[in-house]
Amino acid sequence: MGEVSVIFSYLVFFNVVLSYGMETAFFRFYNKEEDKKNVISTSMISLFWSSIGFLLISLLYRNTLSNWSGIGVEYITYTVWILTLDALAVIPFSKLRAEGRPIKYAIIKITNVLIYLLLNIFFLALLPKIVSKNPDGFFSTFYFENFQVGYIFISNLAASLVTLLVLIPDYFDITWKFDKLLWGQMMKYGLPILIAGIAFAINEHFDKILLDWMHVSMSDIGAYSACYKIGMFMVLFRTAYTLGIEPFFFSHAGNENAQYTYATITKYFVIFGSLICLIVIAFADLFKEVIVPNDRYWDAMKVVPLIVLANFFLGIYTNLSVWYKLIDKTIIGAYISVIGALVTLVLNILLIPKISYYGSAIATIAAYGTMMIMSYQLGQKKYPIPYDFNKIFSYLGLTIVFSAISFYIPYVRENYFIKVALIAVFLYFIYTSEKETLQRIIKRK
Repeated sequence: MGEVSVIFSYLVFFNVVLSYGMETAFFRFYNKEEDKKNVISTSMISLFWSSIGFLLISLLYRNTLSNWSGIGVEYITYTVWILTLDALAVIPFSKLRAEGRPIKYAIIKITNVLIYLLLNIFFLALLPKIVSKNPDGFFSTFYFENFQVGYIFISNLAASLVTLLVLIPDYFDITWKFDKLLWGQMMKYGLPILIAGIAFAINEHFDKILLDWMHVSMSDIGAYSACYKIGMFMVLFRTAYTLGIEPFFFSHAGNENAQYTYATITKYFVIFGSLICLIVIAFADLFKEVIVPNDRYWDAMKVVPLIVLANFFLGIYTNLSVWYKLIDKTIIGAYISVIGALVTLVLNILLIPKISYYGSAIATIAAYGTMMIMSYQLGQKKYPIPYDFNKIFSYLGLTIVFSAISFYIPYVRENYFIKVALIAVFLYFIYTSEKETLQRIIKRK
């Protein structure tokens, strides 16, 4: 688990670099330009040739990359191919989102995950048993002992390949017309997004790399990474929301009541996010039985509340960051993200030697909290949005208090009746606060 987490952390950085902000730039110019086909072809051609160039150069210097990173050359090879295939799928996926085709988008994404999951189950769980029963059989030809990490990457590679094959018709549908002027404008818009993306990768994944560099054991990194995954419910909510909301923000930017719409959306994101946050933290000990069934990882359970809240803060930041994208000041987003990355790096360096991976969790929530506050304060000066700050702060504060009570007080942590009661109180508070809105919705129906 530790080895895979460290390698995948490197992979995330290169994913960001290979898309170089073109995804967000695509949404901006797709909604801004009249010739949408020109936007599609220019962005797709740009990513196509940059991805091919990366593939050739990386394969040529894979031994050098292996020596520099300390990662086996075979894993470098798999990673290069995965990164290239994923980069080639960026604009086709963005096109589906921009065109409002969530069903096809979801089917392809779910298929990708299922292929990855099923191949992992086959290679890691079934194949060793099959070979042990029939050592001379067909399956023994591609079974290698102590190659578990390699099988994980082969599964990922297969999933990425199938995904690209499904999306490859988009490359045949474009005119292959490259607009240099448009591309320059898109790059000017997108490069600050690249900087912000690298900073985001530092906040989200560099902690595993730092833990490795600072000689924390791979078993501890594995435990931290495993318990980190309990926060996936908040990550899933945040990710699904972000995928849908980014094109929505751009498409509604010209509306007369756009700011009011953004404020309302943010408030309800906080309501649903607060509820998910509280449920995940309150029932974390139940979730660990399914997501992290091996009790050797449970020493790292103490990071769960911090990671869940950190991802919630990141989701709120995503809402608050709409203003600099709409006024074409993405460089401000880059500054905010860089400051968040600096908070991450400084706190990790200071805290890891003292409290190991718990320091990384503290650094993550501190970084996202800082970014959230900065984006709100700057946004109200540059692009005022009438957020219902009192209600948002109330929901967020009550969630933090109830989450802390349910997780850190031993008696409450073991008593699920009290936890359910806390959730019920929170729901009642939401109902009383939003009663007028809910009654209007019911009457409208």
